[in-house]
Amino acid sequence: MNEPTHDHAPHTHDHEHDGPHEDHAHDHGDHSHSPGDEEHDHDHGADGHGHGAHGHSHGLVDASIVRSRAGVKAVALSLGVLLIASLLQLVVFVLSNSVALLADLIHNFGDASTAIPLGIAFFLRSFRAERIAGLFVVATIFVSACVALYESIQRFINPEELTHLWALAAAGAIGFVGNEIAAFIRYRAGKRLSSPALIADGNHARVDGYVSLGVIASAFFVAIGLDRADPVVGLLITLVILKITWDSWRTIRASEPGEPLPAIE
Repeated sequence: MNEPTHDHAPHTHDHEHDGPHEDHAHDHGDHSHSPGDEEHDHDHGADGHGHGAHGHSHGLVDASIVRSRAGVKAVALSLGVLLIASLLQLVVFVLSNSVALLADLIHNFGDASTAIPLGIAFFLRSFRAERIAGLFVVATIFVSACVALYESIQRFINPEELTHLWALAAAGAIGFVGNEIAAFIRYRAGKRLSSPALIADGNHARVDGYVSLGVIASAFFVAIGLDRADPVVGLLITLVILKITWDSWRTIRASEPGEPLPAIE
């Protein structure tokens, strides 16, 4: 009886040991190479690839589109600033009824409109239209210089008494602040976007700021009794405008839109 029992016990022990061992090996294999895990790894890789593709698609936004949006934004923002300044000047005109202020107000509204063709050029993403708009801006600056020269000479020949000096000074201050803000916006954007036209339009806004400073100076000098100071200030402003016209022309001529801008001394 003991001998058969002894033979069966080792057999049972081996079977019990082998069974769990085989089950454990099978489970370990399932854990290392289960289809679910492989599918999870594959899905993760696919997600990673998809995420990478998604990120790459963001990087594929055409640089010209980014440049176009930035250019339109700069033009629109600066134009909004100039329109607000012109509306404030309009309020001063209504209160003072100054003819001189009315002339300056019309001039400011007209000069603000030079941003329109430049904004259209950016919207269309047309380098050719942008260059043409830049030349138009330079021509407008030159016309401003000619008008300032003509008015200054006329004031020498036929002196006119300035009235509503407080209104002129207030309107000049408003015009100067508005044009300086617009000039800063356009010039900075022009440098960032390598846009000679936008830089020229920034210079154009700066010209109008100098004209507004001239209005303040004229009002001050006339108030203290120096009536002849008005045309003298006009001549000085004319020289400044001519210098800005020349610099803007050189900037437009020396480079193409979208290319690095050369240093203009």
